Amino acid sequence: MSYTRLNYHVTFSTKDRRPLIEPDLLDRTCRYLGGMIREMGGVLLKANGQPDHLHLAVVIPAASPLADFIGKIKSYSTGWIHRTFPKLNDFAWQNGYAAFTVSPSVLDDVICYIDRQREHHAALTFEQELMKLLDKHGIEYDPAKLFV
Repeated sequence: MSYTRLNYHVTFSTKDRRPLIEPDLLDRTCRYLGGMIREMGGVLLKANGQPDHLHLAVVIPAASPLADFIGKIKSYSTGWIHRTFPKLNDFAWQNGYAAFTVSPSVLDDVICYIDRQREHHAALTFEQELMKLLDKHGIEYDPAKLFV
């Protein structure tokens, strides 16, 4: 028998960071993601975002490769948004994502961080926030290619 609990903080943006996620869309998308993640064997601990991106605190099943799991989340939610909000038929998520493992000792802090997105973005753009997160987690990146 194997025992795991894989906590992640995941973030991804709308294509070209277009500000398409209005409050109603944010709320409904977060609820949709929660149901979809449950069906995939995961647990959505917190979801929140801003008009141009989302953050998730999520438990991902050990049998699901991270890239496949996030790819399904993005693909299925895009289809759902197109069907549910016909005016957003050009909605798309940006290619790629950022994902960080989260220790149980700081999980509540990450959930709080995600919950307070509006406050964070009063002073930071998504681009600034992402670079800060990548730096904090020791992930190397080329700033010139980060948002292409």
